[in-house]
Amino acid sequence: LGLISVIATKLSDKFAVPVLLLFLAIGMLAGSEGIGRLYFNDPWMAKSIGVIALIFIIFSGGIDTQWQEVRPVFFPAVVLSTLGVFLTALIMSIFAVFVLKFSFVEGLLLGSIVSSTDAAAVFSILRSKRISLKSPLKPLLEFESGSNDPMAVFLTLSCISMLTLNNNNILFLIPRFILDMGGGALIGYLMARFIVLVINKLKLEFDGLYPALTISLVLLTYSLATLLKCNGFLAVYIVGLIMGKQ
Repeated sequence: LGLISVIATKLSDKFAVPVLLLFLAIGMLAGSEGIGRLYFNDPWMAKSIGVIALIFIIFSGGIDTQWQEVRPVFFPAVVLSTLGVFLTALIMSIFAVFVLKFSFVEGLLLGSIVSSTDAAAVFSILRSKRISLKSPLKPLLEFESGSNDPMAVFLTLSCISMLTLNNNNILFLIPRFILDMGGGALIGYLMARFIVLVINKLKLEFDGLYPALTISLVLLTYSLATLLKCNGFLAVYIVGLIMGKQ
């Protein structure tokens, strides 16, 4: 399946179709309802694979971001990736309440799940040879797509907590937001400085060990932030952003 997916990228270039759509189509064809008849029903395994993949997608997006291009649009992008995501979730929740007859928190959960853009898809499309957007639109969209997943994850987990605890008071999100996002940003900054120091000072015998070292430190960043009840995805993105500046 991996081999077929890699070869399918040539079709993406030829027909200007996002490569992720081809990956999804291949997965659907290979699944239990497709011609491949491969049965997979392990939500925890799927979650683990998805989280690990998202960690490195977000880290890659951060490290590939050109700070010189992002700096002029930093504050608009931050507003889009936080307030914009919340407003998108809120609009979707209103639709879910009045049309789908969900409760408000259930509607907000649905809105939170679909509120963020897919970073991998945006990076793939904007960095293809067929797309040429004028500045500052391209860096704005890239930075926003790479930094909006933490907000979406925060809203999703908060809504799940509200439903689990039967708490409909949306004001409790404010202190949780400060701890989650503020703590994630702080841990990301401190870990980025630590990682840069370690990589620069640690003289490894083989150059091939540096990617393994970086992978370990990125996973450590996410794990540390999650352990402290902060946003691990935001921490990883900031690590990538700061490392990309060095």
